[in-house]
Parts: sequence; C-alpha cells; structure tokens
Amino acid sequence: MVRTMSDEGTIEGGLDEPDDLEPEQGTLRLAAPEDEHTLADWEQATAAVLRKSRRMTDDDPDDLVWSKLTRKTLDDIPVVPLGTAATLGDVVTAGRPTRAGDWDIRAHLDGPDAKLAHEATLVDLEGGVSSLWVELGAGLEPSDLPALLADVLLDLAPVVLDAPEDPLAAAEAFLAHADGGDLAPGTNLGVSGEAAAATLVAVAQLARKAGTFGVVVDATAVHDRGASDAQELGHSMAVGARVLRVLTEAGLTVGEAASLVEFRYSATDEQFPTIAKLRAARRLWARVLELSGVPAGSPEAPAQRQHAVTSRPMMSKYDPWVNMLRTTVAAFAAGVGGAEAVTVLPFDGPLGRPDAFGRRIARNTSALLIDESHVAHVADPAGGSYAVERLTDDLAQAGWELFGRLDSGESLDDLVGATVERREAEIARRTRPLTGLTEFPNLAEELPEREPDPAAGRVRRYGASFEALRDDPATSPVFLATLGTVAAHTARATFAANLLAAGGIAVEVAGPTQGADELVAAYDGQAVVCLAGSDASYAEWGADAVAALRAAGAGWVIVAGKPRDDADDSAAVGVDALAFLTRTREKLSPHEIAPLALHDSEGTPR
Repeated sequence: MVRTMSDEGTIEGGLDEPDDLEPEQGTLRLAAPEDEHTLADWEQATAAVLRKSRRMTDDDPDDLVWSKLTRKTLDDIPVVPLGTAATLGDVVTAGRPTRAGDWDIRAHLDGPDAKLAHEATLVDLEGGVSSLWVELGAGLEPSDLPALLADVLLDLAPVVLDAPEDPLAAAEAFLAHADGGDLAPGTNLGVSGEAAAATLVAVAQLARKAGTFGVVVDATAVHDRGASDAQELGHSMAVGARVLRVLTEAGLTVGEAASLVEFRYSATDEQFPTIAKLRAARRLWARVLELSGVPAGSPEAPAQRQHAVTSRPMMSKYDPWVNMLRTTVAAFAAGVGGAEAVTVLPFDGPLGRPDAFGRRIARNTSALLIDESHVAHVADPAGGSYAVERLTDDLAQAGWELFGRLDSGESLDDLVGATVERREAEIARRTRPLTGLTEFPNLAEELPEREPDPAAGRVRRYGASFEALRDDPATSPVFLATLGTVAAHTARATFAANLLAAGGIAVEVAGPTQGADELVAAYDGQAVVCLAGSDASYAEWGADAVAALRAAGAGWVIVAGKPRDDADDSAAVGVDALAFLTRTREKLSPHEIAPLALHDSEGTPR
C-alpha cells in the first residue's frame, strides 16, 4: 500500500504489512560441511537445554523452542532467537547507515555555572571529544556562552545548542560570539522542532545565513517520559513533518528545510532494538520526504542526520558501575545503527553532578569502540542480518502507523502512560531485570559521593520504585531459616536473600539446620522468617519448623518456593517482587514499634 499526503497535510495510507514469522526449513551454512545443520538439529539441541533448565518438559515438541525463546518488545514486536532467511521473508532492506567513518564523539555540557562548564569543555576536547552539546537553562544562560566557549575552536568543534527557554536568544548569542568566523560542519543552533512557529522560522533563517543546522527533533524527550521505540519513532516523524510544514510555509523548499534538521534518538542497552530503531528512523524520514515531493536519491533529499544519546532512565543509582556496561552496549548499538554523533552520558549521572572520572569514562567509551574495536570502520555492520532487517521493518511499520495517528491529532500521552505501566509491571516481576538493583543487589555497597545536580529529578529511572526502597532500608532483618544441607537449601536461600536485598532488607542466616529445635535455637526474635529448603525438606519437617518458629515469636512466615498453607507468604520466580517486598517491609515495621504498643510506661504488659 502506498502512503499519500492529503490536501490538509495529514499522512494517509500505510506501508506493506509485515509477513508472518516462520522458521526456515533449510540449512544453516557455516564454515565447513561438517558444520552444516538443519533447523531441526538446532531445535533439538536448544530443546535439550530448555528441558535441562525445566523450561520444557520431555513431552513438549522440539519446535516449541521458538515460542519459548522469542521475546516481545514493549511494542509487541517479536525478537526471534535465531534469524533465518524465512524470518526476513520478502522485506526489502532499507535504512542503511550513510555515515562514512568515525562517528562524532559529542559531550553533554550543562550547569551549574559557566566557569565549571568551561573547564569541563576544555578537558573533554583535549581528551578526544569532537563536538559539544550545550544545554542552557540548568544554571546557564545565553549570556554565558562566550565564557563557556572561550578558547574553543568553533571551526573545528561543532557546537549544538539546547536552549528550550529562549532558543532565539541563544542562537544570537552564539553567532555573536562566533563573530562571523567559520563554523565546523555539524554545528546546530538547536531550536526544538516543537518550538513556536515564529521562533522556529527565526532560528532557521539564522542557521541558513550561517551555513549550519538549525533545528533539533528531540525524540529523547518522549523516551525520558517512558515511551517505547515505536512511540519514539512516530513522535519524531510527527515533529519532523511539522518542521517541514512550518518552514515551507515560511518560503523554504522541502529540501532546504530538511537540510536544517538533526534528529536526536535514545540508545539503550537493548542492542538490537536500538540498531533497528536508528535504521527504521532513516527509512521513515526518507518516506516523509518522498511524500513531500523530494524522492530518495535526489540532490534535494538530504539523508537523516542522527545524534544518539545513551538512555537516562535505563541507568541506576545503585551499583552505578553497571551503568558503564549499559552505556557501552548502547554506544555500540548507536554506532552500528549508523548515528552520526553519539553522546555517552556519564555512569555517575544518577548520583549527582558527574565528576572528571565519569566524564572521562563517557568519552573514552566511544574512543575505544572507534579506535580499538574498529566498529566505525565497518560499513553497515548489521546489514543483511535476518533478525535485524526483520526488526527494522517491524519497527518501521509500527512507527509509521503511529505517525499517521499522531499526524491526525491523536495524543501520545495515553500511549506512553500505558507503556510505562507495562514496563513497571515487568520490572516489578523482574521479567525485565535491572542488574545491581532488582538482580544481584549489594546492600553493603558504598556509593560514590557527587555534588548535587540542579537538574536531578527531571527523569524517572526505570528502577525508581526499587531505588526508593533502597533509599529507605529496613532497619530490621529477616531471619533466613535454611532447612537441610547446604546443597539442599543453597539455591532457594540465595534467591530469597537477593530478592529481599532488592527491597533494602537484610537477612540473618541460620544454617544449615537439621531440625526444628536447631532452627529455634538460632532464632533471635526477628518479626519475619523466611524458610529456604528443598521440597523434600519442606515435606519432611517444614510444618514442624513453621510451628516452632511461630511459637518462638515469629509473626510472619515466608516460604521460598511454592505457597504453603502453613506459611503467610511465598517467594518464587515470577513473583511480583515489588508487592512482595512492600508486604514484607510492612510486617517488619510493626515489630519495631511493638514494645510501645504492648507495654505501659513502666514496662508492664497491657
């Protein structure tokens, strides 16, 4: 089906519908004949692994591995475990990167004052940064630009402005500081594509005179609110189309207007969706230009220019070192996806103002990927990958469909709200794990100290609910009652301890114990008890253990594993961890204030 632009300027029609996903029934040709195997061979080997981990039974057919291992994104787009030619179907490759060579290593600069920002600027440039993203409004004003950019060679280092409060004043101050000198390619006066029409036109005219970019379509704004990949794409196309309309009404051609625009997208630690999103964005923008009368490949059709920024909400305040891994994967995906510029946000940003070490690691992440891993030296590394091409097409379809709805006046807010709710539920159940926060937490860690950030709080991190529990740790521990030998209880005891730690709850471990008397002897009056043992141990003496602990004063008994009639709560894989932890903390608190409620001023029981 072909898209058309209506007389009213709204997008009508649709792209081709995606094909059904069916595994190929041929062979996977690898390096040598002995390495050739059918998909049935792969299914058999994979099924054996899933049966060993009890995700499949002996009676399940081998081809069940496809449904077991295919996961869906927040846009309900399937990500298959193995790409095959049949997975791709008749999808035509589109959205190939146009960047030639290294991407632009772009540092982010903001408040709290021009002097500190200037010092950070020079250190970043000397350390390998090749362009600057200057955010005003967080302690910096347009009048601070001369001080901030002092000693910066504007003909070598592109500057991208970000001044939501007064973009015209910022553009004028920057150009006055440049004083008519040459400006490096990639410089952008940075008016938002959502700015008032008069402001958008005024800044665009200044950019045309200066020979720079002038407009930023910032899709990270909706990402930071919790939007999905397709919602980010649809929003960016709607804003981009709006820019074309405003600027063409002001007298520019479509090609002239498009040549002023840079798109800003988020890059997350979900590697393949990030690669596919950047590829899909180029495909969609080319289609918008085509429908606007500028066909792909014509001299008037500029390729979409992309600035990728590592996701703010994906980072965690706790175990912040994991953020280095998250941003490395995100930067890799952004580079492979073809972004012209990549900003790696410092790993310590969730703790406050990033220090010099955090900024150094951030810029070196791109430098290592470019100079040592040579990621940028391969043309379109993901090109031809069945899985990536399929995912690219599916994302393009979803983004284009949403673009049409937004272009017709539908609000994005409710859609983003539903996505946030779904993500929260998956994080609460730990089906979307956050390493160092919901998984493998370390209650004894000492967080690095950072200066307060005046811009903190503008983004709600994905793990905010668990961070809130960690910010206010429980003052009383849970008694972890291990039943039987170490081999019998270790798995469930470890699971329970990690789960409780994710909610800021410490444990005091007793064990290994071989009977109810030993458990009671180790028990020290904790309000909440968690039993951890094998099913055989539970069957043999679990009821005696529960009864003995209750008699000794335990007010709330949890069992690690399946629910039991004699226990108050249970914890197993798939539990709503956030709800479970909240219940457990509620049971701990009354115990702490019990002496005040149950005794009079002289200590006599009421």
